[in-house]
Amino acid sequence: MMSNRPTVADLLALKGKRQLSMLRVETLEEAEAAEKAGIEMVSVPPALLTPAFRDAAPSLFAVPGLEYGDFITAEDYLRAAFKALRAGGDAVYCAASLATIRRLRDEGIPVCSHVGLIPSRATWTGGFRAVGKTADSAMMIWNAVKALEDAGAFAAEIEVVPAEVASLISPKTSLLMISMGAGAGCDAQYLFADDVLGQNRGHVPRHAKTYRNFAAEFDRLQQERISAFREFQEDVESGAYPERQHMVDLPEAELRRFRDMIDG
Repeated sequence: MMSNRPTVADLLALKGKRQLSMLRVETLEEAEAAEKAGIEMVSVPPALLTPAFRDAAPSLFAVPGLEYGDFITAEDYLRAAFKALRAGGDAVYCAASLATIRRLRDEGIPVCSHVGLIPSRATWTGGFRAVGKTADSAMMIWNAVKALEDAGAFAAEIEVVPAEVASLISPKTSLLMISMGAGAGCDAQYLFADDVLGQNRGHVPRHAKTYRNFAAEFDRLQQERISAFREFQEDVESGAYPERQHMVDLPEAELRRFRDMIDG
């Protein structure tokens, strides 16, 4: 783990030397856990970037997502990016047009973009499925990487691409290549905390590795919650709550005075 918060230059200097770890975190508790666990990079919703975030995670390289469709013009993206960086972000995720990425880079904003399976554009590549399984499709990914380089991005998530394809691309680009289901030949490995913790009750992607079963623990806690509420309701109904220790005491003399006062 790096002792201080890394910069873009620090991350790029590590390209090809070792794998970095990256998580998608959405709560302060997850951010604090990532910090203490030695995770180096996190993707975050912009709203999570508060002073409390940096108190919890001072050394995490944080990439807030400027989600596609939430913004329209390059100026919209610029305003959101500056706001995110002022709030404690280190770079921004942006899967908008090359022109928008170029505009952000012109203002010195570090941009991480996306190639391969891009959820916001999945309809163009056949839906939520692997991309790059033919030479022509792999060449499209390579061309997208080179275009992002030219636009000034510093990194790109490469999602659900054959490991062999990603391994050929990564050393041939200046971009920091962040693998989500694209094998170990990239510069960083990226998973969602929900999948790592077993919180995801829906479809779990093939590339995800689950290390805990939080969903079962949440189910257990919900049953405990219901039981506790039921016991409280029963205590209210039976008169078992409140007991003397749950009430405020009043000196007997003051009680007599108050009784006389209201009785007239």
